Amino acid sequence: MTEYNSSPASGCMGWDDVIEDDGQEFITLPEGDYAFQVIDFERGRFPGGRKIPPCNMASLTLEVRTPEGTAHIRTDLILYHSLEWKISSFFRSIGEKEKGKRLAMNWDRVINARGRAHFKPRTYVGSDGQEHTVNNVDRFYDYDAEKMKAIEKQAIMNGDEDLPFD
Repeated sequence: MTEYNSSPASGCMGWDDVIEDDGQEFITLPEGDYAFQVIDFERGRFPGGRKIPPCNMASLTLEVRTPEGTAHIRTDLILYHSLEWKISSFFRSIGEKEKGKRLAMNWDRVINARGRAHFKPRTYVGSDGQEHTVNNVDRFYDYDAEKMKAIEKQAIMNGDEDLPFD
């Protein structure tokens, strides 16, 4: 059996470590417009479906900070030509692409990028037969530097210096 370094810096835990973190409560965002920050990006594969063959997929985790707490929303961008509009919309929302202009996607610039989107809760029945609610990105908004500055300024004025970003 392989032994791993269980120091706090490694992230690995030892069998006898003390635990404390209970995790974060899931926050359902009311439908609306929110500022977000991309906190994670993974390259993956879409397995294919009725209309789209197997192809590359970018899985993004967006963080939205609200006075009620922080929500983490996972959204996938399937790299398929009929969905190019959605990829383009995302890159415009983080200020990397101008409308109507070509862009070579630079995924290295995605982590920590900030933007705005319209989020809408979605309810579904899981494999456990229970009803679940998740936060979905309904649409991304084009990057607007003035709106982003106003959002940050308002958060600071409300004493929420962490809102909407670190």
